[in-house]
Amino acid sequence: MEKWYLMTIVVLIGLTVRWTVSLNSYSGAGKPPMFGDYEAQRHWQEITFNLPVKQWYFNSSDNDLQYWGLDYPPLTAYHSLLCSYAAEFINPDWIALHTSRGYESQAHKLFMRATVFIADLLIYIPAVILYCCCLKETSTKGKIANALCILLYPGLILIDYGHFQNIYNSVSLGFALWGVLGVSYDWDLLGSLAFCLAINYKQMELYHSLPFFCFLLGKCFKKGIKGKGFLLLIKLACTVVASFILCWLPFLAEREQTLQVLRRLFPVDRGLFEDKVANIWCSVNVFVKIKDILPRHIQLIISFCFTFLSLLPACIKLILQPSPKGFKFTLVTCALSFFLFSFQVHEKSILLVSLPVCLVLNEIPFISTWFLLVSTFSMLPLLLKDELLMPSLVTMMAFFIASATSFSTFEKISEEELQLKSFSISVRKYLPCFTFLPRIIQNLFLTSVIAMVLLTLMTVTLDPPQKLPDLFSLLVCFVSCMHFLFFWVYFNIIIMWNSRNARNQKKLN
Repeated sequence: MEKWYLMTIVVLIGLTVRWTVSLNSYSGAGKPPMFGDYEAQRHWQEITFNLPVKQWYFNSSDNDLQYWGLDYPPLTAYHSLLCSYAAEFINPDWIALHTSRGYESQAHKLFMRATVFIADLLIYIPAVILYCCCLKETSTKGKIANALCILLYPGLILIDYGHFQNIYNSVSLGFALWGVLGVSYDWDLLGSLAFCLAINYKQMELYHSLPFFCFLLGKCFKKGIKGKGFLLLIKLACTVVASFILCWLPFLAEREQTLQVLRRLFPVDRGLFEDKVANIWCSVNVFVKIKDILPRHIQLIISFCFTFLSLLPACIKLILQPSPKGFKFTLVTCALSFFLFSFQVHEKSILLVSLPVCLVLNEIPFISTWFLLVSTFSMLPLLLKDELLMPSLVTMMAFFIASATSFSTFEKISEEELQLKSFSISVRKYLPCFTFLPRIIQNLFLTSVIAMVLLTLMTVTLDPPQKLPDLFSLLVCFVSCMHFLFFWVYFNIIIMWNSRNARNQKKLN
């Protein structure tokens, strides 16, 4: 009883922080002609309510795709339709066709805020609580601390409740987390169904798709591909196909309908990147103008090759040695590979890496806390644009204090705690003096914190040179990208060198 009482308090703290952040202004408030991403969500409710399904993704006089046209999968559209029924019941003016564009009122803001709140309560928060309660070899105190830190992760709070106000990232991330829970505890069909819902809500969940596929395929091989493994493979295939058919059913009647939805979901015509993102392509473009030098189809091919090659070793390892722990670490590296190297990445896509990092927070608290702080810092230009400096600082400090006190973060920087023991032993065979890795990582962390603080102060207090108006934004992106490359190497080292996965699996067998 005490555990659930404390968990309830943790949930209330998480909800209070979310609601407080949402009291700020939202993206695009009072800024015609597009009015920002808040208006996008309202407009999708307008479109789905007033137009037949076949017109949702097509350009027409009633559906100008240049004005926040739907560009997410069918499940997002169905969610918008569901919200639109509630909006129409309260005030039809909120979703009136054409005349509701740019609608702004306190009542409507409260309604939109409530829809995010309810989605969190129904999907994301229960998944977090159940995940933490299911952690093995973790005390009750540790489970509660883990839940508190995950719910206080500032990146997701600031984007869903601050910048976009109601972009519902927690819905897709919540479904993905239900999927992780399912496949980690051998509810493979339910886990597959949950992850299919995540992909059909936001296509960016493809960042997590290969680890799911490889983990389940590895399970099938382990059970024997000619026996129980083959039966599991058939069941999984049927679950995935049935899930997609149900979600896409209204758009499968005509070939052009299906192709149009796919064109909206994957806009390759936009080029390698649009905004300033903390990935490789945006960082390299500062020195070499890739977008101007290379044709678009070559950019797409290069991006695909780099992404595929960067995630291949971890995926192969997961197929050969499937384990829940290896699965979580592979989720991190694959999502990070997609963020660093894939095509048309957005700033908020770092949340797709942050979710699996949250799942290993109790295992590697020092690195995980560091990553989650950097991931929030990487979105600084976006957050400052919407006057979220103070909420950013407060939520980052709250998360940092909660993590540092809950996990004794700065006491856990030995080779064992960083899970670099196997790697260090391998290196010491050739370099016996290689005993300074934890000290290097600790110094890198201190340098990182100083750099983030200085860049934040410069961005807020100084005006950039007239010839370089985007100087500070680019510096934030470049510094963050260097961090993410370091984390990508770090997590790949853990996957490739740490033999605990294989030993643990033998013990289970």
